[in-house]
Amino acid sequence: MSKRRLVTGAALSLLGGALVSSLAHAAGFPDKPLRIVVPFGAGGVADLTARTVAQHMSQTLGQPVVIDNKPGAGGVVASDLVAKAAPDGYTLLLMSNASAVSAGLFKSLPYDTLRDFAPISVLGTFDIAIVVPANSPFKSLPEMLAFARANPGKLNIGSINIGSSQHLTAELFKSQAAIDAQIVPFNGTPAVVTALRGGQVDAAVEILSPVLPQIQAKALRVLAVTSAQRSPALPDAPTAKEGGMPELLASSWNALAAPAKTPAPVMARLNQAAVAALQNPEVRQKLQTLNVQAQPGTPEQASQLLASEVKRWGDVIVRAKIEKQ
Repeated sequence: MSKRRLVTGAALSLLGGALVSSLAHAAGFPDKPLRIVVPFGAGGVADLTARTVAQHMSQTLGQPVVIDNKPGAGGVVASDLVAKAAPDGYTLLLMSNASAVSAGLFKSLPYDTLRDFAPISVLGTFDIAIVVPANSPFKSLPEMLAFARANPGKLNIGSINIGSSQHLTAELFKSQAAIDAQIVPFNGTPAVVTALRGGQVDAAVEILSPVLPQIQAKALRVLAVTSAQRSPALPDAPTAKEGGMPELLASSWNALAAPAKTPAPVMARLNQAAVAALQNPEVRQKLQTLNVQAQPGTPEQASQLLASEVKRWGDVIVRAKIEKQ
């Protein structure tokens, strides 16, 4: 037998051994607790979404699924931790719009957003809204657009910090509407609401959930939501499409991901557990109270969403000339 055949045979033997080992590991998965690393503090929509889904996943998997909050640096700290974790299915990441935005917002990252993660499933989407104070002269989105076009530079739109989903949605709105408007960033939703009610800004782009109490108290009004359909929480609020902006589509989202190279059988088991949670009526109801619409799906669908969001927000960042951090 030639030396080349011996080398080839040895390589195939090693490859086969690795495959058998991987399948054997997957067959016993999971045999210890799992961890979902959340790039946000406790108590927010993303954190509560992860906890709600994790609780049901633990029942399906027969092991605890614990939440590990690692906020800061635009989600980079949490993402880097998971990207460098063993690809065994025990350390997972709660992905979000911020994951896609970071790919275009930072000069460099310690990981590749598309290459170093294996999305498991989208968990849910939640609406973004264009809101005005209750005493605003604008009664509809077309009215506000008419004012902005007739008065270049006079419309002020508030959002939270530069590079957030809300800020980039405001930039997308400004670009698609072809208006000259000022986008004013604040350091959090309470500051945006205060500025709106105090007349410092004319409108704001914000995730619906945190401003819903202000809307229900009639301190704020919704001109439009930027999702494809009306929000179940506010069925009377029109979409941006109904307001004359059919291309303004933006929703915030969360997804579950594992490190790249996680074995396919493990990925399938995790997807099964996530989908089972998202199809459970009690879980769906809990998410609905957070204004999150459950969106179970396949790993392929989650990967497609991530890739499309990286491109979309990267383009918005370039067009808006936002300086990379």
